[in-house]
Amino acid sequence: MTSSGADPTPERVGSPDTGGPHRSRDGGFATIQFVLATGLALLFLVLVANIIVFQYGRGVVRAATDEAARAGSLAAGSDAERVEACGHRADDVLDDLLSGPLGDGVAVSCSVEYSGPVPVVTARADVTFRSWIDPVPDWSFTATAVAVSEEEP
Repeated sequence: MTSSGADPTPERVGSPDTGGPHRSRDGGFATIQFVLATGLALLFLVLVANIIVFQYGRGVVRAATDEAARAGSLAAGSDAERVEACGHRADDVLDDLLSGPLGDGVAVSCSVEYSGPVPVVTARADVTFRSWIDPVPDWSFTATAVAVSEEEP
């Protein structure tokens, strides 16, 4: 301040230096960018989660077919009993680990074929996992497991 009490350089009202209200011509533009960036980040997160769940489902289906073929090969009795044991084991594994909408797209079939005198149990799963978002395609694959039945001598 000067001796007369007047300030020779008056402060501007609303300047960033004074901390007062400051308006710019792009008010709210950052909000739109933030909302769009957040939306894209969430979309990417859902896509990654969808891929992770598909990979988990594939592992469960492979485990179910492996265990089903083993159970069928260990069952004593007729071919029908081997097929029944195979189917029950596949259903048990899938019900435990892949129930709900993801498990609805799994169909397991079992069969017994002969390689010479030895029965061979085959478990086959035809799978379609539905995508969570429409633009992403569904994922379909087939998993097959084979086990040789060893009979006691």
